[in-house]
Amino acid sequence: MKSHSDPVVRPSHYARWRIEPITFLLRNGCEYWRGNVVKYAMRAGHKQQPGKSAIESEIEDLSKAIRYCEMRINLLRGETDL
Repeated sequence: MKSHSDPVVRPSHYARWRIEPITFLLRNGCEYWRGNVVKYAMRAGHKQQPGKSAIESEIEDLSKAIRYCEMRINLLRGETDL
């Protein structure tokens, strides 16, 4: 098993939780869109993107979570452009 801080196996922005988002999602059979909402919401404020401030990075992750929700809503409404 890789170390606690391995950026591929156990990235610190997910390892901080008791259950990593991927473990929760796989064990519960979550759909792709739902998984991305959880993933981006859980890492928001904990992963800084290169070239961006901590605040910019958090806003970007929260915006991604919102976007996946919007795409799901569009799909439910029968829209072709998600």
